[in-house]
Amino acid sequence: MSGGVGPTDNDIQLPKDDQEQPISAAPKNVHHSAIAPFLTFRQLNALAVIVVFSASGMVSMEDFVFVVLSYIYIHFLSKVAFPSPNTSTQERVFDPNNKFLSLYVSFAAIIGLVLPIAYIFHGILEEDKQGIKAASPHVFLLASQVFMEGVAFSGKFSIPIRVFVPVFYNSRRIFTIVEWLRNEIGKVDEEYGGSPARVFMGRALAIANMVLWCFNLFGFLLPVYLPRAFKKYYASFNKIKD
Repeated sequence: MSGGVGPTDNDIQLPKDDQEQPISAAPKNVHHSAIAPFLTFRQLNALAVIVVFSASGMVSMEDFVFVVLSYIYIHFLSKVAFPSPNTSTQERVFDPNNKFLSLYVSFAAIIGLVLPIAYIFHGILEEDKQGIKAASPHVFLLASQVFMEGVAFSGKFSIPIRVFVPVFYNSRRIFTIVEWLRNEIGKVDEEYGGSPARVFMGRALAIANMVLWCFNLFGFLLPVYLPRAFKKYYASFNKIKD
């Protein structure tokens, strides 16, 4: 989970050839670009979650269609609205080595993916079908977001497309979290919601995810990440003209 800032150092990458060559030996007209793997380790994990949830029938047709259409739409935007600038490399909006950013991404992954997945597996043991059904859309869409962010950062797409993916998915997932929270609050007895500890855990997780992803969208992606990304994007075109 990247929270919209793309892959960090924890992803598996192929070695760069230019690391072993002196800088003076490289001609100025040679384009250097990082070679990304076909699928990063993070994408493989996300893809495994997507496949398992899809095969188990916990994914609605609406969410599945949403993911497919988002993949098609980023290609449409890339061709029509935000083509990739003709530069050798595109600058990142944030430094991937930023320790605070890495901690934020790890924290979001635990709250948004690890704990909800554990909650779903615990629900299988307690036969809490309603709780599983309520929490699954958020987990599926977040795993799909992680996978799509890897696609957007593969080098084929411009910075605005990289911003679009987390904003698009984050906006959609807030509605699924609202339904999850509504379901958890509606559990009034042990027969319906499982053990009291599970009811408490479900409500706490739903509230934590609501707070986290509302902050991520309205406190980080829209006011911070989006303006900086567009500034970088249009600055790259100005450099080409100069």
